[in-house]
Amino acid sequence: QVQLVESGGGLVQAGGSLRLSCAASGRTFSSYTMGWFRQGPRKEREFVAAIRWSGGRTYYADSVKGRFTISRDNAKNTVYLQMNSLNPEDTAVYYCAARYGMSISSYYYEYDYWGQGTQVTVSS
Repeated sequence: QVQLVESGGGLVQAGGSLRLSCAASGRTFSSYTMGWFRQGPRKEREFVAAIRWSGGRTYYADSVKGRFTISRDNAKNTVYLQMNSLNPEDTAVYYCAARYGMSISSYYYEYDYWGQGTQVTVSS
């Protein structure tokens, strides 16, 4: 059974940084794509970033490009989201997701497994 557990959320001032972690278990993830999504207050869930577990190819939403970095640690079966230059518009619950397959997708409905989410709040 696949399990994704996020951590690292919290309260940060505008301009600050946070690093989210997603510990994955229950599968060999070499054939998976991992994604981060977020859902702000009264907003729909939106794509943030994705990484192909094998090879490490990455893809970012325009709103976070240049500020966020997605990476993975094969030995720890963990995916990270380094978030810099945070602003209040980044306030949301951040979700880790896994999708079987090598093609990167920004559509939440194409992901098979989800974590419980971690809250990120950016104060102005």
